This record gives sequence, structure tokens and C-alpha cells, in this order.
Amino acid sequence: MIERRALQLMVAIACLVPLTVGGLSILRGPGWIGHPPMIPRDLDSHFRYVSGIFFGLGLAFTTCVPGIERKGPRFRLLGAMVVCGGLARLVSLAAVGVPGRGMALGLAMELGVVPLLMLWQSRVERFSLSPSGERVAER
Repeated sequence: MIERRALQLMVAIACLVPLTVGGLSILRGPGWIGHPPMIPRDLDSHFRYVSGIFFGLGLAFTTCVPGIERKGPRFRLLGAMVVCGGLARLVSLAAVGVPGRGMALGLAMELGVVPLLMLWQSRVERFSLSPSGERVAER
């Protein structure tokens, strides 16, 4: 199914964001995104911790790529986690102002791209089932 393959490709490409950004953030800390190299240790620790979660989320999403039509519950859970992060980022936007370009792109991904991928995955999952609810063989 062409739609299934296209979804797999888009999810795989989207996974590059948390894997790359999360990985760089773990290794380099907040300095690589333009912050002073010396920040409070607790803030550095928290930044790297959250970055590790972000990296892990990318790894978890990659496990959805093979057989994506059968990974609905996992995909929705992971997507809901991303949307929660985007909502938290929205709170920051309201509290302290518009973030830099990279963070604004993250917000667009979290509250735009990921929900659209969730809807697309649901569609692919639905069309992979026969009318009786059984899985349809790959074509």
C-alpha cells in the first residue's frame, strides 16, 4: 500500500528531529542552541534530562515504523506525549513570550505535524482492516 509506505517514510524522517536534537542536547547541553556555556548546574541537569526523554521518544517512535498499521495504540500514546510537550511550550509562550525560531518550529511540529501524523496513522490502520475487523494482507 503506497499510503502506508508514505506514512512510514514521513514518520522515519520526523524521527530524525528528536534523535538529532535530543542527542546533541544530551552531549553538548544548552550551549549548542546559543545559550551561555556556563549556566546553573541544576538547569543544565534538567535540560539534559528532558533531552534524554526527547531522544527516547524518538527511539520509541522509530519502533512504530515497521508495521505502522498495527502500532496505533503506541503511536497515539507517543503522539499524546508530544502534544503535551507542545502545550507546555504554549504555556511558556504565554508566560514569557515568543521563543526563538528553533523552538517555534518545535511548537509547530508538536501541535501541528504530530497530530496530523496521528490522524494519518489512524487512517492507514483503519484501511488495513477488512470489514470483519481482520487484518488485510499486504498488497
